[in-house]
Amino acid sequence: MKNIFTELRRRNLPPLNALRAFEAAARHLSMTMAGEELGVSAPAISAHVRMLERDLGVRLFRRHHRALSLTDAGSALLVRLERGFDTLAEGVDVARSFASHRGPGGRKRLTVTLPPSLATRWLVPRLDRFAAQHPAIDTRIDATMRLVDFSTEDVDVAIRYGAGSYPGLLCQKLANEKTIAVCAPELAKRLQVPDDLAKATLIHVRDETDGRDRAPDWSAWLKNAEVTGCNADLGPIFSMQGMAAQAAIDGQGIALLGRTVVSLDLAAGRLVEPFSITSPVAFAIWFVCRPEDSTRDTVAAFREWLLADIKGEQPGEH
Repeated sequence: MKNIFTELRRRNLPPLNALRAFEAAARHLSMTMAGEELGVSAPAISAHVRMLERDLGVRLFRRHHRALSLTDAGSALLVRLERGFDTLAEGVDVARSFASHRGPGGRKRLTVTLPPSLATRWLVPRLDRFAAQHPAIDTRIDATMRLVDFSTEDVDVAIRYGAGSYPGLLCQKLANEKTIAVCAPELAKRLQVPDDLAKATLIHVRDETDGRDRAPDWSAWLKNAEVTGCNADLGPIFSMQGMAAQAAIDGQGIALLGRTVVSLDLAAGRLVEPFSITSPVAFAIWFVCRPEDSTRDTVAAFREWLLADIKGEQPGEH
């Protein structure tokens, strides 16, 4: 392992303690306040600054009666040192963040946040396959509708339903989304053509968490299918797609849902599509993480597994 002081000298840099002492003194324009910040005496700060001035061959401070001011060289050095120390602090924070990704006994931990319906009906049922391939990684699922803040919260990956525009974050599309009408197999037997919906119970999803219409409702679907004589306003209303999906599985009616949310239910035969009518939506399913986390072993392993699992389940759908 290379010695940091040898590296500083190789780069023709003065001692780090001298640079720290100068940066603090230059910010405060006070040797005393710099000493208090760094936990040393004011004379020690002065000694470091004088050594730095000798090393650089230039004066950094103008010393007045009970006051200090920076020379042009001192001002130029302060600006760049502050930038450099900010970069160092960022690097240290990134390194420290790796400690939070270890669970009991030093096991690796991965925290994933996603909407509740995607969690319960799409991700959780397939997690045993991820655990089988990566037994050393413990997965923690945070099911929430809100957009988490990667900079302040202990989150590694977000699965988001949206437009894929998340500034400062790395986004990779997992699946395009479509809205489809689904119901239990028994009910589907009685729905030969779209006009038969007049005899069925329509299940609605009204998600108003962000104030946007994120998918077509029954009114738009029926109009597109040229269905008449069916009241689009009747039927039970749920705030989440997962609850509406369960109601449809239980035979309570037919629901308009995102294909991704019910993909496992369709594959298992718990739900079927009685009509080949789909409504593309602008939003998609996205894998989101911080750019600096994208190559971390747990995040990379989860992304690669998820992409392969989705592709193997419904080739050509995504």
